[in-house]
Amino acid sequence: MTVGFIGLGQMGAPMAGHLAGRGLAVYDARPEAMAPLVKAGARAARSVADVAAHADLVSIMVRDDDQVNEVGEEVLASARPGTVLAVHSTIRAKTAEDLAARARRYEIEVVDAPVSGGFMGASAGTLAVMVGGTDEAFERCREPFGAWAELVLHMGPVGAGTRTKLARNMLHFISFTAAAEAQRLAEASGVSLRKLGRVVRHTDAITGGAGSIMLRPTTAPLEPGDDLYDILCHTRDLGEKDLSLALELADELGVDVPLARIARERFGPGLGLGPGDSHE
Repeated sequence: MTVGFIGLGQMGAPMAGHLAGRGLAVYDARPEAMAPLVKAGARAARSVADVAAHADLVSIMVRDDDQVNEVGEEVLASARPGTVLAVHSTIRAKTAEDLAARARRYEIEVVDAPVSGGFMGASAGTLAVMVGGTDEAFERCREPFGAWAELVLHMGPVGAGTRTKLARNMLHFISFTAAAEAQRLAEASGVSLRKLGRVVRHTDAITGGAGSIMLRPTTAPLEPGDDLYDILCHTRDLGEKDLSLALELADELGVDVPLARIARERFGPGLGLGPGDSHE
């Protein structure tokens, strides 16, 4: 496939860079953003329309829903029937669905394909991409997406990729808030925050962090005969104990830790279990 890439910011530029030697056309409103990719072998397009008119797959990585709609309409006006338009921006699922509905009139396929892994993953070519679209469109995108993504997953119809990304990012940013809470407790205890950070990064790399418990196909209550039942019961009991100890320390030091209190209350149910024996 011939590929075009529109939007060469912090994420878009390194993603496009992995395609630069493969007949890639690029466009950004800032000429200086295109220059490194042109040096690497890409063609600098004159406009969004120039990209769309010559590409089988047009990837866009712009800021928000308004820009996706603006650029998307320009692509639809110039692309050939059979083109796939891939939206990598994190937007509302309805924005992708509405764009896909408009695109069908032009015989153009839209996939919403947001990514996870940050600038580091984009630079290394190890991103995860969550794709919403038809089976046919996904198959056409799989190989070019694989140039910059290590994990390429078809999540379902248009909109499913974005819904996956929003759930993933909800976990991400809630965990940042929890990290701030943990740091307040550590700081009040006289613990080095830099060393705490080193411990967290080291052990999450070993255990997988929150993703290590995301193993079930449902959030329904777990049946005792389930293979994961005993494992998650152990996880619940350990978690409730350690959260209780952390709450005791927070009370002693007068540190407000509301997320920890919510976690203590909801930990067992969140695993698909009831509260453990230690739950008060």
